[in-house]
This record gives sequence, structure tokens and C-alpha cells, in this order.
Amino acid sequence: MSRQLISSEKFPPKPHNCPAVKVAGLVFCAGQTSKGDAKSATTTCLQNLKEVLELSGSSLEQVVKYNVYLADMKDFEAMNEAYIAFLPKNPPSRTCIAAAALPGGVTVEIECIAQV
Repeated sequence: MSRQLISSEKFPPKPHNCPAVKVAGLVFCAGQTSKGDAKSATTTCLQNLKEVLELSGSSLEQVVKYNVYLADMKDFEAMNEAYIAFLPKNPPSRTCIAAAALPGGVTVEIECIAQV
């Protein structure tokens, strides 16, 4: 199976990961992170995922699974409010967990898997 590594000037590959990896019919997007209040951080993460998905030839409408990591579960409602604004009519599945120690003061991290 061939793999295509997806990156750009705005979303460069790092020594430990690539912004996305495309395989037959699917694209796996690495987590996008943001700091600040949960609502705006969620919006930033999802906007960045949208751009990475488009680089991959996919879109938010083709996402089949999101994984959301919150630094604090008290931010769930604020995250959810921003998250819902990005959802298509038929939403994908989602997992949301508290990750006790996201790096560098990050408050939200979101990754996804989408069809291509």
C-alpha cells in the first residue's frame, strides 16, 4: 500500500510526524492544537484541519471520525459549541477525552480521519 505524506509551507512536516498521511481512500490528519479559551481554540483547530484536509483532496464533509483532547473537561460545553458550528448535516463519530497534560499550554487538540 502506498502512503502520501501531506504537508505545506503553513503545515510543514516535523521530525516526529507529518500533518497528514493519505492512503487508499483515507486521510489521517495529525492533531491540530491551539491555546486560549476552548471555544476559539476549537475553532482554530478545526479551521487548520479544514486546510490540511483540502491539501489532501478531502474536506470537513468527508470526515468519518474526530478525536478531541481537552486540557480540562470543564471546557466541554465551550468546545462543543464551536465544534457543532463546523459539522455537516450528517455528523461523523467523535471521541472527546481530557488529556491531563497537553504540551506547551495547549487547551485543545483535534485529529481526524476522512475519506478522500
